[in-house]
Amino acid sequence: MKILVRKFLEKESTAGLILIFVTIIALIFSNTFLSEFYTTFLHTKIELRVGDFLEISKPLILWVNDGLMAIFFLLIGLEIKRELILGHLSTFSNIALPAIAAIGGMLVPALIFVYFNFDNEFALKGWAIPTATDIAFALGILALLGKRIPLSLKIFLMTLAIFDDLGAILIIAFFYTSELSLLSIFLAFICVSFLFIMNRLNVVSLGAYILIGILLWIFVLKSGVHATLAGIILAFTIPLNAINEKRKRVSPVRNLQHHIHLWVAYFVLPVFAFVNAGIDFRTLSFAETFNPVSYGIIFGLFIGKQLGVFLFVFVTVKLKFASLPRCSTWRQIYGVSVLTGVGFTMSLFIDSLAYSDSNIFLYTDKLAILIGSFLSGVLGYLILLKTDKKKYCSID
Repeated sequence: MKILVRKFLEKESTAGLILIFVTIIALIFSNTFLSEFYTTFLHTKIELRVGDFLEISKPLILWVNDGLMAIFFLLIGLEIKRELILGHLSTFSNIALPAIAAIGGMLVPALIFVYFNFDNEFALKGWAIPTATDIAFALGILALLGKRIPLSLKIFLMTLAIFDDLGAILIIAFFYTSELSLLSIFLAFICVSFLFIMNRLNVVSLGAYILIGILLWIFVLKSGVHATLAGIILAFTIPLNAINEKRKRVSPVRNLQHHIHLWVAYFVLPVFAFVNAGIDFRTLSFAETFNPVSYGIIFGLFIGKQLGVFLFVFVTVKLKFASLPRCSTWRQIYGVSVLTGVGFTMSLFIDSLAYSDSNIFLYTDKLAILIGSFLSGVLGYLILLKTDKKKYCSID
């Protein structure tokens, strides 16, 4: 299990560094003579049509946000399922501290955002933007610190981020759902029923699950519920362990994770970052850059996340409901708490849902995400740079 965790962390860390590079490229495209090409590229219409039965027409940026991100959420769902049954989420002692920390890390930033925007009904739609943590970016920063950081602390951050993603999934399901189509919901329910029956019949063919999963994605997209939830639903219907036709034990969940993890880390998330992180600074003035929405996002990510995570961890440990991760110090816990303010891709994703990519804030909302994430990343790195493993701990 420890080897699997190390491999996961290595992939996520590398992906985080790639995201930094892709973000810089997106900013260059949007602030140079390439900006017109960049804008046209994002809004290129792509259509999927099957006679008169099915028609999906969306600009490229929405195909990425609704389509490619469904694959990302499929991976998140597979990871959550495996960890709940076999991994670090399978026992109360392992999940108590990161779960409580994640709650604090979502609650306090949301309250800070509401404080700055309570008198603006439209702006309040973005209350969930600063509640997110980008696991790839955060682990990428930890990777820069090498063996200075114990493995247990990296696992704590990874587990916390998984709960954070689970919270984001629930937020999307309950708060960012548009008008519902009952017919599409019914068809989606039929797909889920088929997936459940396949699970109970010990079907191990990933192709069969993916085929039904694609239909599920289409119906969920048409239903008004955000299409990325189809990825989560599909993940939880795929068997963790099963017996194939050769009477050998196989793990469809682990096999699918293996096949899509690299695609998500090195293609899906970088493409998402490229199409969402481009901000034209030439259109912004200093006065426009700072507004209540920007304040709510920046202070939510930079102050709210670290305050919520650290305080909830501190109280939980002092009340003896849980103990600190092995070999970690309070300074390291605080450094990791600061790193949870790196929202980036997840914050950008929720931002696109909250404001439907409208330009009412002249991209200052996205700029605020970059500022809050940047400040959290830099400060978290500097705090952790001044720490080291406890001397009595052996190398993980």
